Amino acid sequence: MHQRTVDLPFPIDLHRTFAAIRRGQHDPTCRFDDSGVWRASRSPAGPVTLRLVSHGDQVEATAWGEGADAALDAVPTLIGCHDDSDDFDPQHPLIARLWRDFAAVRIPRSGAVTETLINVVLEQRVTTFEARRAQTQLVQRWSEPAPGLGDLMLPPDPEVIAGVAYYDLHVIGVERSRADTVRRVAATARRLEALTLLPPAEATQRLTSIVGVGPWSAAEVALTALGDADAVPVGDVHLPSTVTYALTGEAVDSDDAMLEILEPFAGHRGRVLRLIGAAGISAPRHAPRYAPRDIRDQ
Repeated sequence: MHQRTVDLPFPIDLHRTFAAIRRGQHDPTCRFDDSGVWRASRSPAGPVTLRLVSHGDQVEATAWGEGADAALDAVPTLIGCHDDSDDFDPQHPLIARLWRDFAAVRIPRSGAVTETLINVVLEQRVTTFEARRAQTQLVQRWSEPAPGLGDLMLPPDPEVIAGVAYYDLHVIGVERSRADTVRRVAATARRLEALTLLPPAEATQRLTSIVGVGPWSAAEVALTALGDADAVPVGDVHLPSTVTYALTGEAVDSDDAMLEILEPFAGHRGRVLRLIGAAGISAPRHAPRYAPRDIRDQ
């Protein structure tokens, strides 16, 4: 077990910030409870379980496993300490109020490009329930318990997932298109992890060069794994209506309308989305909740 205390440069709401990293309440690799935020992950340094506990202007980090020291080194970036909001001065009345109320919700940077992208691909073209079920079964069938305390599971090793037969993925509810993309992503894991060294815009462009990974998937990865505060997931079923409803009072189901209304926030458009989400704002819904259809997955 290794421990470290991180001094915060500004208030950080760990739970709301980490909500971008955790894929649903039952994510087997990440858990929130009274003892803190828990996350299991893989890195070149080895597997690790990380626990984060907030104490005012400090976060106490504890790690178990071969990757413990590397994970502790990455904690400030992971929890948003390097999230630069100095030039964010929203003039829109709602966003200005949300920034006052939820400024502690930061943009995290997990660095886990492959892990995030696999989970995002599982969310393409299916309901949230189906996506979460597939993720849980993927972890349970092809991974192992995380080290130390926490009773978490590690994300599956990409090398293992790259070799899984399509039929086995079909059994857990992942049809051919998503299955092929998941295996394709897993097979290129080493190159994907190197994207953390590039500017977010260039990294996002390279993500969309992968067959089956479109603008929505790439933006989701940019927001979570790359810490891109300007990323906007286009192609989402509900996001355009929610954003236009929040900013104008009228829900418009159009990516173009959403992008136009977000233009004044250029550089921080993803931050605006996070603030709207933190406030629980959503447009009235009149249809089942389906996940986005990524236009590059055909």
